[in-house]
Amino acid sequence: MFGSLGMPELIVIFVIALIIFGPRKLPELGRSLGKSLAEFKKASNELRNTLEEEIRIDEQRTAEEKRAPETAKTATEAPAAPTVAHVQDEPLRKADHGA
Repeated sequence: MFGSLGMPELIVIFVIALIIFGPRKLPELGRSLGKSLAEFKKASNELRNTLEEEIRIDEQRTAEEKRAPETAKTATEAPAAPTVAHVQDEPLRKADHGA
């Protein structure tokens, strides 16, 4: 987590902080530092999620734009299929009138 900082370096940093801030202020500073790090982590996660969502939406939009010309092209080439429902009903109407 600390990279190349080892235990002796951390002890030196802690002792310097203890001398500068004193034993009464050190726990308060630790708490505020922890809260700040938690807020920073939360904000960075929200930013990352927002960016990923925007990228996903942009990719979907691009894919739809690529599909739109292909869909229009196939729609104009394919002839409309004739409907058969009214042709099948026609003999029934004649039979009803004849009886």
